[in-house]
Parts: sequence; C-alpha cells; structure tokens
Amino acid sequence: MLRNKRDWNGSRPLLDIASYARRGSGERFSPQELDAIALTVRRTPEVVVKISGAATTVRGAFAHLKYIDRAGNLSIETDRGESLQGAGAESDLVVDWDLELLACASRAPYQGKAGRKTNKLVHNVVLSMPAGTPPAKLLAASRGFAREIFALQNRYAMVLHTDQDHPHVHLVVKAVSEEGRRLSIRKATLREWRRRFAAQLRDHGIPANATERAVRGQVSGPVRDGIYRATQRGESRHSELQRRRVMQPPRSGRASSDPGATKLWETRRAVVQGWNAVADRLLIEGHPHLAQQVWKLIGRMPAPQTDDQRLQTKLAMLVDEYGAGERTR
Repeated sequence: MLRNKRDWNGSRPLLDIASYARRGSGERFSPQELDAIALTVRRTPEVVVKISGAATTVRGAFAHLKYIDRAGNLSIETDRGESLQGAGAESDLVVDWDLELLACASRAPYQGKAGRKTNKLVHNVVLSMPAGTPPAKLLAASRGFAREIFALQNRYAMVLHTDQDHPHVHLVVKAVSEEGRRLSIRKATLREWRRRFAAQLRDHGIPANATERAVRGQVSGPVRDGIYRATQRGESRHSELQRRRVMQPPRSGRASSDPGATKLWETRRAVVQGWNAVADRLLIEGHPHLAQQVWKLIGRMPAPQTDDQRLQTKLAMLVDEYGAGERTR
C-alpha cells in the first residue's frame, strides 16, 4: 500500500537568475517573470516554508501535536474545518488519522534490498513570515495554502503561534494520503511550496516573495531549529565550538584555499552576471526604472563569506576593540 510516492518534480525557480546570462536575444520576459523581478529588487519580505521534523512513531506524533497546541491551550484547526482544543484533542487526531494502523504497516517486514526502512507517519511543516505580519492574515493564507496543496489527499492540521517576535503556523501533514500514496518532500517540493505560499499571502494583502538566498545576495543560511531553540534557552554550545574550530591553526597538508568560499564566489559571479543580463534586457524591453533597481540590488550585495570567515571577522573586530580599550587606560 505504501510503495507509491507523491512528488513535485519541480520545476526550476521562476527567477533562475544565472540562466538569464545565457538566454537568447529574442526572448522577452513573461509577466510572471517581471513580477518576480520587481518583488525581489524591492526586497519584499521572504516567506519561510521549512520541515522542522517528522514522527516515525505514534508517540512522536502525539508529542508534536501536544507541543504545537501547548498541551491543549491552543486551538488545532483540521483539514475538515473543525476546531479541536483541550485535553484529548491530540488523541482524537491520532485516532482519526489511523496512525496506529499506519504504524503497524510501517513495522511490517521490509522486503527492499537496503534492509529495513523506518517510514514517517507525519511531517512537521512551519509556515512563517517576519515580525509585523498580521497573524490572522497569516493563518488565512496558511489555510488556503494547505487546502490548495493537500485537500482531499493528505490529512493535515495546523496551529497558529504568536508567542515569538514573528507569527508562524505549525502544519502537521499525514505522510500517507487517503489513497495510500507516500508524500515525498524534496528541495524542488519546498521551492514550489514557498512559491504557492507567497501567492496565498499576496492574495490576502501581505507582500511576500519566494526566491533563492543567492539570488538576493544573502550570504548566510538559516539556523537549524535545534540550535535556535537551544540558543533561546541559553544552552547552545554551537557558537563556542565554531569559535574553537576557527581559532585552531591549519593542519599540516591542509589546502590553504577554502572550497566553501570558492563555491560561494562562483555562485555570486553567476548571479551578478545574470542580474546584469536582466537589467540589459529590461532596458531593451522598456523598463528603465526596474533596470535601475536591479543595479541598486547588485550594489547592495555584501561580499560572500562562509560561516567561519564571518566568525573570523567578528573575532578580529572584538580583538581590535579590546586593544583600543587597553590603550586608552
């Protein structure tokens, strides 16, 4: 029953900047491409759609539901329009979604060549926007997104959280559809989901965009959920361990060049070439104002740095500040 997988084969990004430097001279921008360019150069807030985890056991699914509804204090909105709240709401969902039956099927002997495989029961998805986004509109857009992607296929439930500086929605999706097809989530899947979620937000009056970090000139990636939560609690050792690694002298025989930095610069060169090609084409097509905004975007891009390089720069600044303070004594 669980062998068929459902997948978004995803298309390349609508704003595939690096490809614009290779486009033919006769190709014009589509209205969708012009909209995507305008949203990006105007630095429209970017949506966040991420997988925060999954559950492979009924106990794990129950624990996550209990976490997102704050042990019954928040309302869980289901795919059938119901609102569940209070003690027992999580158990009701576990029973309604037949997760015990699904778990039994997952524990059946696995006949594949690679050995036994642990199947997921639910996926945990987070839909988020920056601080200042109206929570009610975010929830409405999340409702529309979930209905568009999963309705009549995968069971799902969601809870709105407003206890942090940015509102976000926890969306729990059953990993197997009602037809027995397993949901497969890949990079292309998330890219398409971000695009669809951004469209839902714009339909509800919230400016939102969905582009790749490199296209915007962003040089740092997101912090992993576990590290972020540990940092909030004051329990994270990630920064200290990273600092120790950076301070260590190079091992003998280690190449002096950083492959990560080389890749970042190669990506940046391709992005800049693409954006310049976009600006040239915009001028030809009669959009000089938008072309000017593209050049401003290029000029604002910071130099790409790896995480270690950024930490080295920060440590050097702290050393300089300490030295300056000592000299003034």
